[in-house]
Parts: sequence; C-alpha cells; structure tokens
Amino acid sequence: MSSTRARRQTRLSRSLGLALTPKAAKYMERRPYGPGEHGRARKKQDSDYAVRLREKQRLRAQYGIREAQMTRAFEEAKRTKGLTGENLIELLEMRLDALVLRAGFARTIAQARQLVVHRHITVDGARVDRPSFRVAEGQLIGVHQRSETMTPFQVAAAGAHRDVLPAVPGYLDVKLEALQARLVRRPKRTEIPVTCEEQLVVEYYAR
Repeated sequence: MSSTRARRQTRLSRSLGLALTPKAAKYMERRPYGPGEHGRARKKQDSDYAVRLREKQRLRAQYGIREAQMTRAFEEAKRTKGLTGENLIELLEMRLDALVLRAGFARTIAQARQLVVHRHITVDGARVDRPSFRVAEGQLIGVHQRSETMTPFQVAAAGAHRDVLPAVPGYLDVKLEALQARLVRRPKRTEIPVTCEEQLVVEYYAR
C-alpha cells in the first residue's frame, strides 16, 4: 500500500473509530481520538441520521466497496428470506475479495482486491478478476499456478498475516501452505468478523 493511501486509510479509520488496516490499528492505539485539530474535543450528540450514516460508512469501509455496490447488496438482502441486516453482511462476506482476506492470502481488504484484479486468484481453477464475484458454497479459491512463487503469496503461505487477522471462520476450510480455501457453507452473521450494528444500516436505507 502506498504511503498516501496508508495515510488516507488511517485518517478514515480514526474518523470512523474503527481500524481498517493493521497500520491504522497501531496508530489508533497511540492516538485514540478523531483526526484533525478538533479530534480531542468532546463531540456533540449526533443525530439519529448521523449515527445510521456512520454505521453504514463503517460497514462499507470494512469491505472497501462503493456506495452503488452497497445499495445493490442491500436490495438483494431485502429480497432474501430472513433478517435484512444479517443477510446484507452474509452476502458481502461471500465476495471473493473478502474471502481472500479471511483465508489469510492478503493482509488487508485493499490488498485482497488488488490480488483479484491482477488475476492472481482462481475459483475452481479458473481465473477471476472481479473482487465482487459471489463465491458459491463448495467452490475452491486458490492462487494461480504462475503466481504461487511471487513474494506476497510466499509470505502469506508462511502464515505471516495471521498476527493481524482474526481466526479463520468456520465457513472456510483453509489450507494455507497450499494457498487454497474452500467456502464450505454460507457464512452466518454471528461468525463474520466485522464490526457493525446492522439494524442501524437497515434503518439508514429504510429512511
């Protein structure tokens, strides 16, 4: 990640009160307040709208997606049987870039997306270059044979990202040394490692 992008991500993390990268997490340990000259000041009470908007932005930032992608996912979640908020996060979690991150192939969601876009990632043996690709239950995520010897993947295969990533969730069967991960079943909201009060996000879109 470039230093400019890293600074931007750290600033966004401080503004949302949520570490989006390992570097941001370290920075926020030292400066646990918002960015800017008024970062330390006591904040005025946010309006209900501001609270919902912030929660939606926090969810979007954790998956690194655009507003249009978030809106589409919400509309699909609303049409799906079950609780809309839980459906939304479960659908976002089945994105290819999200699962590349959870498997430990990448250190951040931005790096995971880059690996997909540069055609290093395969699904059931075929290259996929769309980070938003919806992985189906039973599909195998891997690294293309020509990419396996690249330094980022050798680092990942050695487990170097495990110190900054949550434990592998139960919906993924990961063989890290082989750079393979299978989505064994649909993720459940309770086991997805994102920080979000999803009901506030639902209320934001229902306004």
